[in-house]
Amino acid sequence: MTYENIVVEYSVQGVGVVKLNQPRTFNALSGPMMDEIMAALEAMDADQAIRCMVLTGTNRVFAAGADIKEMSEASPAEMINKAFIARWDRLRHLNKPLIAAVSGYALGGGCELAMACDMIVASESAVFGQPEINLGVMPGAGGTQRLIRTVGKALAMEMCLNDRRLTAIEAERVGLVNKVFPVESYLQEAINLAAQIAARAPLAIRLIKETVNMALETPLSAGLAYERNNFYMLFSTQDQKEGMAAFLDKRSADWKGE
Repeated sequence: MTYENIVVEYSVQGVGVVKLNQPRTFNALSGPMMDEIMAALEAMDADQAIRCMVLTGTNRVFAAGADIKEMSEASPAEMINKAFIARWDRLRHLNKPLIAAVSGYALGGGCELAMACDMIVASESAVFGQPEINLGVMPGAGGTQRLIRTVGKALAMEMCLNDRRLTAIEAERVGLVNKVFPVESYLQEAINLAAQIAARAPLAIRLIKETVNMALETPLSAGLAYERNNFYMLFSTQDQKEGMAAFLDKRSADWKGE
C-alpha cells in the first residue's frame, strides 16, 4: 500500500515501525493521517512475521495535536458522522504490543495517541500535554481518562485545566513514560525493546496485553478471574510445553505461536 502521510518500515527482528511523516504540519493528526496510521498498524497486526510494533514521529515532533483546520467549523453531527475519535479507539483492538517512540511535542491528540499505545519510550526533548483548553474544548480521545489512570487526579486536572506540560523526565517520574534516552538513540532503543518483546512467546504476549488492559476496566475480583482463566488457557498451547521444556533442558525456547 502507498502512503502519503506515514512511512512504514519492517525489521528482520519481527518489528514493524510506523513513522508519522508530515513535518510541515507538525504531524497534525488529520483524518487521512489517522486512517493511514490505523491501516498500517492493523496490517502489521495481521502479519505473522511482525510480533511487536513501534509508532513514532520525527525528532522534532511526535504529533502536535489534531488538525484544527478540519475541526474549526464542524458541528457535533459532522464530528459524529466522520467518526473522528473512533480512529483512536481502533488502537484498543490491536492484539500485538505497540510502543510509542516520542521525541519533541506530543500534545493534544498526539499525547492521546501516545497514551493509547502499550508503552512509551521518549527522547530527552519530549513534551507531553493536553492543551485543548486553549481552544475552548477538552480532550476527546482518551486524554482525561488515560491521564488520571496514569498520573493521578491532581496532575491530570492541572494538565487539562491549565495546560501543564510534562518534560520527558517528569513523565518518566510519574509513570507516563517507560524510559528516556538521548534524541540520537531513542528510536533505536524503542526498536530494541520491541525486538526483545518480539522474541518472546507470541500467544502469552497477546494474553498478557489483554489481561493488563482489562485491569483498567474491571474490579479486582473480575480482573483476577480473567487473569486466572488466561493463565490456564496457555497450558493448551505448544509454546507452554516448549517454554517449560526449554527451561528444564537449560536451552533457549523455539516459539511457534501455537
